[in-house]
Amino acid sequence: MNLTSPSFGDGQSIPAKYTCTGANVSPPLEWKGVPASAKWLALTVDDPDAPGGHFTHWQVSQIPATTTSIPEGGHAGVEGENGFGKAGYGGPCPPSGEHRYVFTLTALDEGGREVGRAQLVGRYRK
Repeated sequence: MNLTSPSFGDGQSIPAKYTCTGANVSPPLEWKGVPASAKWLALTVDDPDAPGGHFTHWQVSQIPATTTSIPEGGHAGVEGENGFGKAGYGGPCPPSGEHRYVFTLTALDEGGREVGRAQLVGRYRK
């Protein structure tokens, strides 16, 4: 599987528009190569550099495996609670320094077993 964004490349800076200092909307995401055995997709965005360890900025489950993208500010599936205590996307907002934001797309089969995974890492500094 391959996960990309037309707004930033892997390892590159996330534009301020998608952060707490900008419009705080989710970036557009695209993917391909989902295994034929996949029934659902799940998406998480985590900050492994957060002061308290991992901080979840977005979690989405039950995305139909036939889905190939999420538009800017959009979503698919069921959004769970993020680390800010709200459902939906909460953009990067590091207290200091540059942090990494790991977008992980996981493909799950009918039984909920992982059958594929792709990651995209963005960086942001206030």
